[in-house]
Amino acid sequence: MAGDSRVVAVLGPTNTGKTTYAIERMLAHRTGVIGLPLRLLAREVYDRIVALRGPSIVALVTGEERIVPPRTQYWVCTVEAMPEGMGADLVAVDEIQLCADPERGHVFTDRLLRARGQHETLFMGSDTMRGSIAALVPEAQFIRRERMSELIYSGQKKISRMRPRSAIVGFSVENVYAIAELIRRQKGGAAVVMGALSPRTRNAQVAMYQNGEVDYLVATDAIGMGLNLDVDHVAFSALSKFDGRRMRPLAPNELAQIAGRAGRGFKSGTFGVTGDASPLDDGVARAIMDHQFTPQNKLNWRNPALQFGSIDRLIQTLEMSPDNERLFKAREADDLRALKNLAVDAEIAARCTDGPSVRLLWDVCRIPDFRGISHAEHASLLEQIFNFLHQRGSIPDDWLARQIKRIDRTDGDIDALSKRLAFIRTWTYVTQRKGWIGDESHWRHEARVVEDRLSDALHERLTQRFVDRRTSVLLRRLGQKEAMVAEVNETGEVTVEGEFVGKLDGFRFRQDKGAGVAEDKTIKAASLQALAPQFHLRADRFYNAPDTEIDFTEQGGLMWGSSAVGKLVAGSDPLKPGVEVFVDDVAGPEVAQKVQRRLQHFIDRKVAALFEPLIALSKDEALTGLARGFAFRMVENLGILPRADVADEVKALDQDARGALRKHGLRFGQFTIFMPLLLKPAPTRLRLVLWSISKGLNEFPESPPPGLVTIPVDTSAPEGAATMAGYRNAGERAIRIDMLERLADMLRSEDSRGGFEAKADMLSITGMTLEQFATLMEGLGYKAEKAERTKVKAVDTVVPHDGAPMAADKGADAETPVMDVADKQPAGGIVEDPAAAQADDIVPATADMPDDGIAPMVEELAETPEVDDHIPDTPAEENPQGTAPDADIAGAELETYYVFTWGRTPRGNAQGQRRGGGDRPQGKGKPGPRGKKGAPRGDKGGKAQKFSSKPARAEKPIDPDNPFAAALMGLKDNK
Repeated sequence: MAGDSRVVAVLGPTNTGKTTYAIERMLAHRTGVIGLPLRLLAREVYDRIVALRGPSIVALVTGEERIVPPRTQYWVCTVEAMPEGMGADLVAVDEIQLCADPERGHVFTDRLLRARGQHETLFMGSDTMRGSIAALVPEAQFIRRERMSELIYSGQKKISRMRPRSAIVGFSVENVYAIAELIRRQKGGAAVVMGALSPRTRNAQVAMYQNGEVDYLVATDAIGMGLNLDVDHVAFSALSKFDGRRMRPLAPNELAQIAGRAGRGFKSGTFGVTGDASPLDDGVARAIMDHQFTPQNKLNWRNPALQFGSIDRLIQTLEMSPDNERLFKAREADDLRALKNLAVDAEIAARCTDGPSVRLLWDVCRIPDFRGISHAEHASLLEQIFNFLHQRGSIPDDWLARQIKRIDRTDGDIDALSKRLAFIRTWTYVTQRKGWIGDESHWRHEARVVEDRLSDALHERLTQRFVDRRTSVLLRRLGQKEAMVAEVNETGEVTVEGEFVGKLDGFRFRQDKGAGVAEDKTIKAASLQALAPQFHLRADRFYNAPDTEIDFTEQGGLMWGSSAVGKLVAGSDPLKPGVEVFVDDVAGPEVAQKVQRRLQHFIDRKVAALFEPLIALSKDEALTGLARGFAFRMVENLGILPRADVADEVKALDQDARGALRKHGLRFGQFTIFMPLLLKPAPTRLRLVLWSISKGLNEFPESPPPGLVTIPVDTSAPEGAATMAGYRNAGERAIRIDMLERLADMLRSEDSRGGFEAKADMLSITGMTLEQFATLMEGLGYKAEKAERTKVKAVDTVVPHDGAPMAADKGADAETPVMDVADKQPAGGIVEDPAAAQADDIVPATADMPDDGIAPMVEELAETPEVDDHIPDTPAEENPQGTAPDADIAGAELETYYVFTWGRTPRGNAQGQRRGGGDRPQGKGKPGPRGKKGAPRGDKGGKAQKFSSKPARAEKPIDPDNPFAAALMGLKDNK
């Protein structure tokens, strides 16, 4: 060492410019080495020196990174990686107070005692080291540096009230992540800085904070080691930490080292506590502000004079005790623990029989346990590496390639990527050891590429999880009190200051949901402030929109395209509904009124167009007296009235009154009084909505699909819904009211007393099978008796009266069966009415019949002799025409048929009510009055609506040449 070399201790609190002073002193010399406590800080200092002198003369050496240009003059290193014996002009060690650290303190103590520059040696750190440095380095000179700004204690504060440019400190990964997540929800996001991050990830996170993308930083105590950050306030979320052995409270000087990051240059800073941390004691807070701490009189020490004669001798030298009262033996470090674990292995012991082998084993044991899985796992890895190096002289390329390839994946979450980064740090450290691998430059590059790739992926995941750029941007713009610009695209997506915030659905803003209440409030406040002009523009466009762009839903909603803009509400009249609009309050009353007027115009015009006949009926001044009252009832019931409900009123109407009503398209049916034009799908859909609104229903019944003659009965529907839909409940199915009247016209000609079978036309207009039709008829008040009979088939010869066979028509199928009417119907029974899909196309069969308010009476049939329903036995040669001989032989095909007679009470539905609600053909549910032989009587009071039969037909003359007719004549003669 040169005689003019000097040792200087530059001591003082944080923010005194000590590191900057050391850099300036180093660059004043031709060569220099500076040791720093963290590779993150080493990278920062390296970048600063490269910016001043260029990369060609500056080296960066850490455990996992080595950049050494050929003409290196200045070395920037971590303290552990500082080269020895280089003879540099200046040697500097930063954060020298870490001599007291239980984990790494012995390394800093060694540098304090043995690292010297040829011309100058600098130790930078806390003033608490003055006494120990003076005792251990008597030649040292001291320079006291004062803090350039004040550090003030501000007490306890909630994270939600933390001001921007704050750093919140946690002492575990879990704690840091939890705080960052909370800040994302409430403040828009935070950058994350931890010692375990790679320099690349850490720099990317710090850059977000430094350039203002986020206003908050969440970090471990790693930020206390000289990192220069633009922090105004430091908040401690905890006051104790796990030091690798136990949880212990932080000493005041440790708290001060972290708190001192607040305030840079001449800008004052504050510190305090947050979360679950209790307020600082007054004495501790005052000590931090005044920079008065207990001196560090005990420094960690480990013997640097190691002996490699054997593993045991090496362990003995490592465990030697110091001979100075200010030094105490460091606790067992990871490298010593690994050496002891490997020393008991027989193969390792057999290999380490000479000094070079023991030295190699010690070098391997100094590989840091970056993975942190377990001591046994770490020792196993070290054993493999040592055996490769001792046996082969280097680590095999294929084995190393497999280790790196297994880690080279960027999928997974933050924890997975963090673990892979810890794993790759092992291999970046290994590749930095000279002589351990074959192609050093190749494998160093490979490890660096993988670490960079993982670092970028981790930064991306951290940003995705802990940064909401949208909320961060909006919060800053709100704080600036400037007008923000909102844009709405064709699909309604809203962006404010370029950030997507939600969608404009009609005149209501649907914000994109955030992760917390505070975030949602921020987005909504910023969005609604920016959207105010958009609401007025949209209201103008809506007011001028054609009716074709607006529609109503079956639940009473009002739509503008795909956006809900309002709903229908009950008005003073069923045909005059009101409107309730969906408009955000921030849009203002002017916008709401404009939307309300436009919607009211729409629904008024829609009602006028679809219910034109009904409105014309209500406005006909020519209607007087009972006719006018009846017209009012029709309007009140939206154009459909069950006849049973107004039987007395119908009976009271004379033919002139009925004629006046018929001029408006009113039809007086046997079951329902209605306007056929209002049975179309569009009026039906609106009628159900208006009726539901007037009834105050919460859920509206939907209109049936258009064109269906019958539909299944909905037992859950409110009473009267089927009528408003244009149907009448009958049994398990409901039939459209206009088709029911057509069916009634057909049934007038049938014998309701004596019984009749369904005709093909009856099944055709209902679209039902025979069984379904029977159920329908029972629902209407008929009795259906089921029976079977031999199916009649056509024969291929016709037997004339003279017994001579006649050739059948050659064009006909000789065995074509007579078609059963049930065979003509589809299986489902739900078909569109082929003849009357639209109600206005129906021409009632009774249109010309006088309607006196009652159903036609059943004229009693003349008494006729009872005739056996079965055909009398006849000889085979006397079979009737068109029947096959031996039709009743065993195995003949049977057919099912029903005979319908009047007089059965309609069956009730599942709720104990008569199917059809108020549309009861038998008054109050009892069988109607009956005439002779059980035939239905006429409608004396207009209350009981029944089907009737026509008068008995005159007997046809009997053909004496017909054998069947002759037999029938014989029966009459015998009577």
